[in-house]
Amino acid sequence: MSTEHTQRSIQSIETGAALLAALVEAGEPMTLRDVARAAGMTSAKAHPYLVSFIRVGLVVQDETTSRYELGPFALQMGLVTLRRMAPVRVALPEVSRLASELGHTTALAVLGSHGPTIIHIIEASYPVHVNLRPGTVMSMLHTATGQVFASFLPPKVAQHYIDREAGDAAVVTHYIAPQPDESTRDALLAQVRAEGIARALGNPLPGIDALSVPVFDHTGNVVQAITALGPSGLFDAAVDGTIARALRDCAARISRRLGWVPGVAAPGAGEQSTPLPTELSTPSRAPRKSRKRAGGA
Repeated sequence: MSTEHTQRSIQSIETGAALLAALVEAGEPMTLRDVARAAGMTSAKAHPYLVSFIRVGLVVQDETTSRYELGPFALQMGLVTLRRMAPVRVALPEVSRLASELGHTTALAVLGSHGPTIIHIIEASYPVHVNLRPGTVMSMLHTATGQVFASFLPPKVAQHYIDREAGDAAVVTHYIAPQPDESTRDALLAQVRAEGIARALGNPLPGIDALSVPVFDHTGNVVQAITALGPSGLFDAAVDGTIARALRDCAARISRRLGWVPGVAAPGAGEQSTPLPTELSTPSRAPRKSRKRAGGA
């Protein structure tokens, strides 16, 4: 018999955990009735657990709507877990050096349960207002960070996250554009794969441009996105520019440390129309004139 089954446990904690799991799965504030039903218990049984979770910061309750959602301590727990992942430990020193080199706001994102999630951000060396913080979830199609994951994840996995973000107010997305049609989306993602870099010009923050690149592990899976952003007048958003080259070089160093071999695709990646880049530090297409398209950080 395994140690897990022979060790003494506290059943009330395991019971209450079902409520936390329901809030994680929902990804939005829930009524007492709904969270109790999702956890398979009555409202009367669920309420004392939620009161205790509120007291320790795992859950918060909106004073106006009385709805429940995950609290600040739950966020801190999740971010610590993400940061302790081996790929993140490898990436953080490299990203810090990159930010110092560029002087622009630089962020590291991983794929969380709700989509591409910022886990580390280094502010620019000059004053600039960007609404990004650890825990921010980025749109799969309307931000450069999200486009990296949408381009290099297996298509069915990418589609799951694209569908999941619909109606989720917590996701940072394009401030006016609807979801692109299938042909436009396929062309956009093929371009990102071909160039090895995603670009967002002016949205969701007008006047702020962004570039984002993928980091791969030893299996060829995309595990992170490194994003740099800044004001249009100061930020070189060309796919063959100085910032793009520095981003590619940084991502290549991290990927190699994670065991990535150039040209090795992840399982399922063969369904994509364009293979993984053979070398992250080299653009795979000739430079072309800059043009705006939907996106954001």
